Amino acid sequence: MSTPPSPRIITFGEVMGRLATPGFQRFQQAMPGSLDVTFAGAEVNVAASLASLGARAAFVTALPLHAVADAVVATLRGLGIDTAHLVRTPQGRLGLYFFEKGVNQRPASVIYDREGSSLSLLPPQAYDWASIFDGASWFHLSGVTPALSQNAAAVALHAVQQASARGLHVSFDMNFRTRLWQWDPATPPRELAARTVRELLPHVDLFFGGPDDVALLTEKPVTVPAGGDLRVGAARQLAAHFPRLSRVAMTLRRTHSASHHDLGGMLYQRDAGLAFHTPLRDGQPGDYAITSIVDRLGGGDAFAAGLIFALTTPALSTPQIALNFATAASCLAHSIDGDFNLTNRAEVEALMNTGNPGAVGR
Repeated sequence: MSTPPSPRIITFGEVMGRLATPGFQRFQQAMPGSLDVTFAGAEVNVAASLASLGARAAFVTALPLHAVADAVVATLRGLGIDTAHLVRTPQGRLGLYFFEKGVNQRPASVIYDREGSSLSLLPPQAYDWASIFDGASWFHLSGVTPALSQNAAAVALHAVQQASARGLHVSFDMNFRTRLWQWDPATPPRELAARTVRELLPHVDLFFGGPDDVALLTEKPVTVPAGGDLRVGAARQLAAHFPRLSRVAMTLRRTHSASHHDLGGMLYQRDAGLAFHTPLRDGQPGDYAITSIVDRLGGGDAFAAGLIFALTTPALSTPQIALNFATAASCLAHSIDGDFNLTNRAEVEALMNTGNPGAVGR
């Protein structure tokens, strides 16, 4: 009996050029001089991670008509991402961001340069949604996309409406970035984000975000019974506010320094009324202690991709296993330079099942 093909998963958003200082140099040390150029973006990070794990991942975006954008397409194809529905246009530009890594007690720094990007300019009708969603089972979007422009917000809303109308599972990562929500000068960024995202969530099944996001979207503080868990209370509060939400997922991160984080996760399942915490080893919760972070950008996207992959893979789809897989995937992403989590399924399962990283594979 032949094995059925894996589900087709669509992500939509902007891909940017990432210009990072070498090593741990500061901007003023590296420039004038050379910067390390790769490609990145919340939703393309998810697509890259999904493809590396073995999923059928397709990424949809708009790119300008020049040789650098050609290099973007070649890179994505080289990762195994389906690029058949990318839109090439003479409108706009390739967005950029500049990245200075943090180390020890010095935090990382990001400077965005993405105004007027191709994706921020093209209307919903520029994309062939019927073809994009044909044969797909899952659609993923993040709050970065509607933050780019009023037009991008309209495209995001149209996309989730089209996906949910066709019966796809829809996931959304809040990814709130104050510096990006600037397209309505009369409205403060938090208020603009809340107003825009509230329109999207009636079409969403799985939400990624934290208690602060929940308080913003529900317009009230998260209330937790005595002895309860803040994140579980937040998940229940959000699910009660948006009836379609069946799952709420959160990373649990304790930051000791820019180089040392403890990482865990939580998944709330509405149908069970239960929250699952990870990782569980020997029946006890134990966060991953990441003491030498190589690059933390894309860690949340690796978590999202890991959870989506697990939930669409029968052997991994039970809530506790799915969350363990997602957290292990995010942990490994912190060991890889660049936004893309170039980690395969076997590597994630090895960490998830043993909790004993670092052995030489031979």
